[in-house]
Amino acid sequence: MTFEQLSIFVAVAEREHLTQAARAIGLTPSAVSSSIRTLEAFYGVELFHRVGRRIELTNEGRVFLGEAKATLARAKAAALVLADLGGLQRGELTICASQTIASYWLPPVLMRFKARYPGIDLKLTIGNTTTVARAVVEGLAEIGFIEGEIDEPALSVQRVAEDAILIVVGPRHPWANGKPVKPNELATATSWVMREQGSGTRSAFETAITRQGVAANDLRVVLELPSNEAVIAAAREGGCATVVSGAVAAPLLRQGLLVRANFPLPSRDFALLRHKQRHRSRAAAVLEELSQAAAAADQDGLDDWVL
Repeated sequence: MTFEQLSIFVAVAEREHLTQAARAIGLTPSAVSSSIRTLEAFYGVELFHRVGRRIELTNEGRVFLGEAKATLARAKAAALVLADLGGLQRGELTICASQTIASYWLPPVLMRFKARYPGIDLKLTIGNTTTVARAVVEGLAEIGFIEGEIDEPALSVQRVAEDAILIVVGPRHPWANGKPVKPNELATATSWVMREQGSGTRSAFETAITRQGVAANDLRVVLELPSNEAVIAAAREGGCATVVSGAVAAPLLRQGLLVRANFPLPSRDFALLRHKQRHRSRAAAVLEELSQAAAAADQDGLDDWVL
């Protein structure tokens, strides 16, 4: 049984007239008659009485009419769901982002997406660079956002923004005087509060100082904390230095609650991850476009504290 046969049957049953039904659905009367006879013959059920030149529903036909209408209604509802999904009227997009991006850079992008497509549910989870990449590989998230680099052959990595990495200290720290900090002083002149291993910010910092001849293991890391807010709070109150994203530090730098140490570090990329072999939904494609647009706007605005 096909949906076309069901549609023809319902059209004839509602009108009890072959010619009128054929005209309504755009078929010839002979095609409509043939479809009804094929359906009756296949199932061994007579759906219509042929009374002279008229047709009438049999009892079996009346019972079947209710089922046929319900089936067609469900098919139309399913078609509407697909249309809504294709038009971004409804659906879900799962996202996993590292902490700095999820807390500071990504929310405005998500709000722009939601303003355009309010019917799409956005599901955001937060991890570090390692856990974000794993979520996309395992299909727990369609899109991931990370800080820095990841080596995972299954993933497509697309740069979406640039972020400054800053060494920051409290106002009473010796490095708050603005004098240049030498590479060897990173390991000898202060203690450090750092994010956990696997953090994108920490990984980018360790890579940068290694290129300047400072081994990451030589740093006196006295405390590891799981969030940007925690390391900043510790650095403000203690005599330790820490490393954070420029986006994280900016408000406190402007208020004078933190001071940027005079040690230049290269900026790092914010990157968008998706699985190379999985279908990219239209919602994901739109979020990628909005992310690129946000990056272009941000580029105009690397503030004085980044320079």
